Amino acid sequence: MAKALSKETHLAMYQKMSLIKQNDDQIQFEMKTGKLMMPYYSARGQEVIPSAVSVNLNPDDYLVTIYRGIHDSVAKGLPLKDLWAELAGRDTGTCKGKGGPMHITHPETGVMVTTGIVGSGIPIATGLALSSFYKKDGKVTVTNFGDGASNIGAFHEGLNLASVWKLPVVFICANNRYAEHTAYEMGTACDTIAERAASYNMPGVRVDGNDPEAMHAVAKEAIDRARNGGGPTLIEAMTFRFCGHNIGDDSHYIPAEEMAAAKEADPLPRYRQWLQNQGFATDEELTAMEANIAEEIKAAKEYAYSCDFPGVEELKRDVYAYDLA
Repeated sequence: MAKALSKETHLAMYQKMSLIKQNDDQIQFEMKTGKLMMPYYSARGQEVIPSAVSVNLNPDDYLVTIYRGIHDSVAKGLPLKDLWAELAGRDTGTCKGKGGPMHITHPETGVMVTTGIVGSGIPIATGLALSSFYKKDGKVTVTNFGDGASNIGAFHEGLNLASVWKLPVVFICANNRYAEHTAYEMGTACDTIAERAASYNMPGVRVDGNDPEAMHAVAKEAIDRARNGGGPTLIEAMTFRFCGHNIGDDSHYIPAEEMAAAKEADPLPRYRQWLQNQGFATDEELTAMEANIAEEIKAAKEYAYSCDFPGVEELKRDVYAYDLA
C-alpha cells in the first residue's frame, strides 16, 4: 500500500471494518445461544468494501443494499441500537421489528432500502438517483449487490437507464466468486463483471475489494464523478466470504484450499498490522478503539432486549390504508 491517504482516513476505515467484524461476531453468537432467531447472511471477509466506500459519502447520500448488506448499513452510519432492536424483533427497530435483517431501512442515515430479492435494489437505486437528478440535491446513490445479481434483467435495465440519463449513482458489485452455491465461471459467461459497463457506455473498473486504499481510490473517483454530473460507474470489487451463503451453510462446494487461502489473507488483521507499521496507530490505540466498539455493541444489545415486542395491532399497520382525517 502507498502512504497516500491521511491518518484520519485510514483510521476511519479501520474503525468501520472492526465495527462490522465485531458486530457480525456478536450477531452469530446471539443466534447460537438462541436469543436471535432469524435468517442471516454473514459478510465476514468483506469488511473493506463498505468501509472504504462510506468514508467518501455524505450523511444524506443514499444507500440501497441487499439481504447480505448489514455491513453496508453499519458502515453508512445506521445506529446500532436501532439495528439490534430490529434483529431482535422489537418495536423500536428500524422497521418496528417487522422487517428483520433482510429489510433494514433507516432514511435518517441514508439507508433507503435493504432488499430480499436478488438484484432488485439496482432499479430502486436508479430511481433514487433520478430523483436527485431532477431535484439537483447533490446526493449520490450507491447500490450494492453480488456477482450473481449481475445476471438478471434488473441489472441491465438499471445500468442502461442510469447511463442514458447520466444519473448520480454508483453500482458496486461485491464479487465473492460464488452466487449462493454456484462458482462464478459456472454461471457467468464474461470474464469480469466490470467489462459489462462498456455495453452501457459507462466506466467499469475491477478492483481488489480487500485492499482499503485501492478500494477507497476507486470509490472516491466514482462518487466524485457522479456528484459532479459525470454519470454512473460500475465497480467490481473482488472479495471472499468466510461463512458460506447463509448461517448453516457449510461451504462444502468451495474447495478447502481456496477457503483456507482466503482466510489466511483476511484483510482486517493485515490492515491492522499495516497501520502499526506505518506509524498511524499503536497496538494499544487500536486495542482501545476495538474495546470502545465492543462496548457500543454491548449497549445496543442490552437496549434491544429491554424493548417490547410489537403489539398485535401491528399485524395490520403498514399493510392496509387508514383514513387519517
